[in-house]
Amino acid sequence: MKFSLENLGNVKEDIEPLIEEHWEEIALDKDAIKLNPDWDAYGAYDYIGSLRVYTAREDGKLMGYFVVLVSRSLHYKDHTFANNDIIFLKKEARQGLTGFKLIKYAVQQLEAEGVSKIHINTKIHQPFDVVLERLGFNCIERIYSKCLR
Repeated sequence: MKFSLENLGNVKEDIEPLIEEHWEEIALDKDAIKLNPDWDAYGAYDYIGSLRVYTAREDGKLMGYFVVLVSRSLHYKDHTFANNDIIFLKKEARQGLTGFKLIKYAVQQLEAEGVSKIHINTKIHQPFDVVLERLGFNCIERIYSKCLR
């Protein structure tokens, strides 16, 4: 497995079918909230240097991604935080240490560029807490959700 930081323009075509697969697997309220990525917004974040798309590829085939937005913290202006947008591995890539290695690679890259803190949101119904705990992450909050339409 090869781990890389890729430009959105170079990975978008490969990532679109995985996003659909990801949505099918984990999305709640599918009848009310349809998958419709805002590619223009992703492009804008990429253009200003805030978007990071870390990928896992096997023989060139995209097997997973870890996408974060990097920005100066609104609460702690002396620090830069990376906030997870989305993380996914194809089912066949979930064996072994692929998820661990993908996140570890991203953490090393973000640390090298001076990021102070990384936040990753996990789904209660699709947890990977053990992986994050092994990498030194702490569970700091819960998110509650309610569909209003």
